[in-house]
Parts: sequence; structure tokens; C-alpha cells
Amino acid sequence: MSAPRLLIMSFSPLRSDARILKQIALFKDRYEISTCGYGKAPEGVRDHVEIPAELKEWKYDRVAVMARSYRRAYWTNPVISYLKPRLTPGSFDVILANDIDTAGLALSLEAEHGVHLDLHEYCPRMKEELPRWRMFVGPFMRWMVGTFATKADSVSTVAGHIADEYRREFGLDPSVITNAAPFAELEPGPVGDTIRMVHSGAAQEGRFIELTLDAMEMLKSTATLDLYLTQNRGPYYESLKSRISAMSNVVLHDPVPYAELAHTLNRYDVGVYVLPPVNFNFAWSLPNKFFDFVQARLGVVIGPSPEMAALVRAEGIGTVTEDFTATSLAAAIDELTPEAVTGYKRASATAAKKLSAEEQVKGWARAVDALVGGKEAV
Repeated sequence: MSAPRLLIMSFSPLRSDARILKQIALFKDRYEISTCGYGKAPEGVRDHVEIPAELKEWKYDRVAVMARSYRRAYWTNPVISYLKPRLTPGSFDVILANDIDTAGLALSLEAEHGVHLDLHEYCPRMKEELPRWRMFVGPFMRWMVGTFATKADSVSTVAGHIADEYRREFGLDPSVITNAAPFAELEPGPVGDTIRMVHSGAAQEGRFIELTLDAMEMLKSTATLDLYLTQNRGPYYESLKSRISAMSNVVLHDPVPYAELAHTLNRYDVGVYVLPPVNFNFAWSLPNKFFDFVQARLGVVIGPSPEMAALVRAEGIGTVTEDFTATSLAAAIDELTPEAVTGYKRASATAAKKLSAEEQVKGWARAVDALVGGKEAV
């Protein structure tokens, strides 16, 4: 009997999308996987439909969105228009669709056993700090959730409070599958007199990396910071690069492949991340990098974001700043001692298996296996 045909869809660069790579790794030995997304085919898939780089997934017709002609706006999106004739209805047994933008297209493909929709954020409030987004895009996203997500056969998302909001607003019942990183066989390294901090992530405006740089300029201690920034090398990245070049305690590195990230981070002592809650998703953020720090066996210094702070306190893996300001972050860093950081790193080592992707991805296995007929979950 042939393996079930699974389509994994995401309007993202699949080879660098950690969440998608975990989905592929989870199913590649039990399903015939096809993928759809930007870039070349990831390893382990049978077929791949590549979205041309010049087609942007966020290019919805402005007039249609402003006129609330949402159905027309959705189906005339250039990515969806490109993919529609290249994905044949009935060709897949089951579909794992990522993010709300893929949901309508996934449902139209009439997979025999249905669609599991993985919502990476609370999409109706993604950029609610921007008035134009609140007025026009937010209602469109809300329409997509109400029209498409409510018809998916099962749903998951990345954090508990986000799941609660989908439940409250739309009657969905999402399971929670965090952005946990794959388990890494690493040991915490020794801590010297100078605390070596690190931050990895996208150089995107609105991620407030400059706040961390402000804190580094205020330090009284000798702590250092290394940055591994990916993706966007536009004006924001260049402004960070220029500023860092004049700083003595911060170094900017080229990004490393995700498969090498945990080993690279393991050379440091503390992962640092402060994200002011300017919108709903930032307020309830529980991002990849938090789990990358744990798998690298680092201590962490984070802002008082409730989802992250709860895990930090429960596992004893670091310290939480008083607020989201550079002053508070600098104070938290200045209070670090080699003895405290050694304890945080040991606690990360203890928590690493429990907080690993291998535990979290079982939620996808349960959901997709249930759709195809109750196959035993991994």
C-alpha cells in the first residue's frame, strides 16, 4: 500500500523556515510529501511547486481590500493566482497548510482527508499598532479566518494565549505546538568573568534590536553581545551594521544555517531578547529563538513577555527584566554573575528535552494522522 500523499504549503522560503523544516522531518518517512513555497525543494520531499521570487504573497489588491471585496482580493493575489492552475484538486490525501494566506487555496484542493491549518500567529492583530493596517488589513484577515480557518478540519497555533483568542473570537479549537527547536546533544560550556551574550534572528524593523544596542551602551559590566542576523539586508540592517561598527562590546556576524545554529550559540553564555508588546502577537510571543537558546544550553535574559517569562521562571533558566526598556535590560545584564549564569545554563540543559521540538511536533502527527484515518501518532 502506498504512503498517503501529504502537501505542506507555506508562502515562505521553505529551506530557511524552521517550523516548515520540522514538519517535513516529522512526516518524510511515513508520507509522500509534496511542498509548495518559495525557493528550491527542501530535502526529503517528492515534488515541489516553487513560487517565483518576484511574486509577493502580500500583494492583495488595495482597492478590493478597501472596498471590502475580500473574496476578489484573496483569489486575485498573484501568488494564489499562480498556484491555482499548478495544484490539481484531488491530488493529495491530506494538506498541512501554514498561515491563514494558504487556507483558502488549500481548501479548494479538495484533499480526500481534509486540511490541517497551522496558524503561526494571531493574524487579525498582527500589525495592529499601524492605523492603516487596523482599518483595512485587520478586517480582511478576520474575514479570512472566519471564511477559511473555520472550515479547516483541524487547527494548531504557537502559544496558549493565541489559541485562547482564536477560541474566543472564532470558535476554533486550536492545539498548541510551540516553535520549539530540535533537541541538540550539547553540554553547557564554562562561564568566564566576561558574560558572553548572543542574539539570533531577523534584521526586521519593528523587532527592536536597537533597544538591545541601547542597553549595551549603558552597561557598567564587561558583558559582550554577538548578533547573528538573517534575511533582511535593507536600510534597517545597514543602520544596525553602521551603529555596531562603532561599538566596542557588540559584534555583528553573518547568519549561519539553521542546522548549525545550536552549536554556534553554544559557544556563548546568555541569549538575550526583549520585545516590547506593541501588538497582540508581540505581547504573547514565544519565538523560535527562545527555544534555540535552550537547546544551545544558554541562560536567557528576556523582557516580561508572559509566555516566555512563565517558562523562564518555571525552569529557572534565566532572568526577566522589570519592563521593556533599555534601562531595565542594562540593569538585568549588569546583575548577572558567572555563578548565576552557570546555574541558568545547567537548568537549560535539564529542560532541553522537555522543551524540544521532538515533543512538540507530536501535535502535528496526531492531527494529520487522525485526518487520514487514525494512524498511530509518533
